[in-house]
Amino acid sequence: MKKHELLVPVGDMECLMQAIVNGADAVYGGCKNFGARKFAKNFTNEEMIEAIRLCHLYDVKFYATMNTLVKDSETASFLEQIDFLYHQGVDAVIMQDFGMICYVLKRYPNLEVHASTQFNNSSIDVVKLLYDLGVKRVVLSRELSLEEIEKITVPIEKEVFVHGALCISYSGCCLMSSMIGGRSGNRGECAGSCRLPYKLFYNEELLSDTSYLLSTKELNTSYRFRKLLDSSIYSFKIEGRMKSPEYVGFLTKMYRQLIDFNGKIKDLDEKTDKLKTIFNRNFTLGHLFSCSVEELMNTTSPNHIGLPIGRVVDVNSKRIKIQLDKDLHQGDGIRFVESGKGLIVNYLYNYKGLLVSSVSRGNVCYIDNKIGIVYNETVSKTMDYLLMQDMKKLPSKTIPVTFFVKAHVGDVFTVKISDDIHCFEVFGSVVQKSITAPVSAIRIQAQLEKLGDTPFVSQSVDIEMDDDIFIPLREINELRRSLVQQLLVARMAPKYDPVIKEVCFSKLQLHPDISKSAVVYTKEQMDTCLALGFKRIYTSNMQLFKEESDNDFVYYSIPRCLFNVKRVLKSRCLVRDICDFSTFSNLVGDYTLNVCNIYTAYYLYQMGLSTITLSVELTDLEIKNFVQEFKDRFGCFPNIEIVGYGAVEVMIIKDNIFQLKENDYQYSLVDLRKRRFPVYFSDNQTIILNYQSRILSNLNDFKKNATIRYQFFSETKEEIINIVKMY
Repeated sequence: MKKHELLVPVGDMECLMQAIVNGADAVYGGCKNFGARKFAKNFTNEEMIEAIRLCHLYDVKFYATMNTLVKDSETASFLEQIDFLYHQGVDAVIMQDFGMICYVLKRYPNLEVHASTQFNNSSIDVVKLLYDLGVKRVVLSRELSLEEIEKITVPIEKEVFVHGALCISYSGCCLMSSMIGGRSGNRGECAGSCRLPYKLFYNEELLSDTSYLLSTKELNTSYRFRKLLDSSIYSFKIEGRMKSPEYVGFLTKMYRQLIDFNGKIKDLDEKTDKLKTIFNRNFTLGHLFSCSVEELMNTTSPNHIGLPIGRVVDVNSKRIKIQLDKDLHQGDGIRFVESGKGLIVNYLYNYKGLLVSSVSRGNVCYIDNKIGIVYNETVSKTMDYLLMQDMKKLPSKTIPVTFFVKAHVGDVFTVKISDDIHCFEVFGSVVQKSITAPVSAIRIQAQLEKLGDTPFVSQSVDIEMDDDIFIPLREINELRRSLVQQLLVARMAPKYDPVIKEVCFSKLQLHPDISKSAVVYTKEQMDTCLALGFKRIYTSNMQLFKEESDNDFVYYSIPRCLFNVKRVLKSRCLVRDICDFSTFSNLVGDYTLNVCNIYTAYYLYQMGLSTITLSVELTDLEIKNFVQEFKDRFGCFPNIEIVGYGAVEVMIIKDNIFQLKENDYQYSLVDLRKRRFPVYFSDNQTIILNYQSRILSNLNDFKKNATIRYQFFSETKEEIINIVKMY
């Protein structure tokens, strides 16, 4: 096995070719459904067949992204797609949905499964669980530091993002796009809510004016890559299935060189400048290298800002005069930073006002003022025309082969071909003694090396032959074509034979407890809910939990995304991340476990949860169908909770990115539509709640089959009493 793998995003066939020819060891791409980038071009089934074969031809692995949450109405089509990929020989499937992971591992025992970063692989405990289940690789959370990654000693392949866009929220934990716009990030439909402007308030006091408070810089580890090469990370992953082919090609080539040259390339500064013209939000080393909040965030711009190349020094209605710090070429795209206006440089003039194709740094140039620039502004290059043209010229990608020939009079003419992985042998006719026109070794070699438009190139031809022999050239050509065809088929074939098993389900012993539960933060809320007869009351306030530790109705709500969940896990807990629950009792799974289908629920019950809270992304009808389908499939009713009322967490963010006072609940973010999102800081995490309370319609329809949960946040005693009466 290679020491390291370079894993590259491919949103379409054009990106795939860029990845292959520029040195990717593996690529990841999605089908039209169930991939976490629904709005990428993605691959049709026909294109997927071609893509997998093309990758295998060049000894590149293809990992299919099947990393969305799956609802019950979709499980059949999801598994049908998995079956299709499996029979095409896909090298691995990247998955998020826990129920589907467990099912696929049992049904296809030799299909490699990778746990997506959407699974929220942020703890030692989840990694250990996934390894025990049979998952081959985990895509670790971007929030983990290199030091933390090295502490994960589980013998599982570690995959880590080394370049590209960062989510501000832990992946798989963000519900903002879903809650405010109906586009679920967990289902590949993220609308990029974190790239919008917000204001920060403390009560009604404005703390931070309109800016992009949730927008991160782009991850770029190239300057510290040697550290990563010395780590236990196996796969280095580039983000960008919605990026351009040029972006994919450029970064593939750059990180290929960093791997091959042990983290050192001489022209890295020059490459970084070029990269800035392709896509750049400013760069950060990210949590991987424990960067500060200031180093992580770009609150001034959520978009591509390009490479600064100079400044406007004079302007009128016809021309803009720019003092250049970097070269500028005709056809380049530029943006004037302060106004945000941009253009393509169709006409470029030198200091004499003459039309030219380029002006070098240190000089002044003129361009036509066709967008109404009126001030002296900073200028950035957002598209390098010459670089884009150069990236479209794909380098050749060849596969070296070796031929072995035996040609002795009276024996069968024999030719072998080898690519160091496969070896094939074909036989011709019996070799004859030449009478008038002997065939030379040079001629045999020339015929075998006529590989034409195939991807193969002859590395050597080893010939063992008698003198003065005759072999028809037509026969040599036919044998060559036969060998090449066999080698093509072998290289493109699946690397495994299908093994499909029936998935069996054991009987569950569930005892549905139909009542009401509550989430509380304060002593007043706790006392009120106890007085109102709530059967389970969850609190993340450890002091409050300790005060009520003798009360069987009070549960501790574990903080999310802990590096070591087992250290705080105890019986009578609201569990918020998946791990091994088997040694504890009275555990309730929260909606943060993303239970969207009956299989996820089944396997969580099998692991020891007594009650499971369904995902808040399910509709009323989907909840009703879940209950019935669970009963039909497993022969009993599920023991479930449903969030009927209250504030849902829409983001959980590492660190105190707004510098809030800990456990102070008076802060809020306000967007351009005046929606107010409560935000607070606790346990080294910034937590954002939805701007409006979730209110499940027709609660009476669910009371027969589920515990109804009330999630209180800032409600007073009187408000709690009124809410409970109302619903």
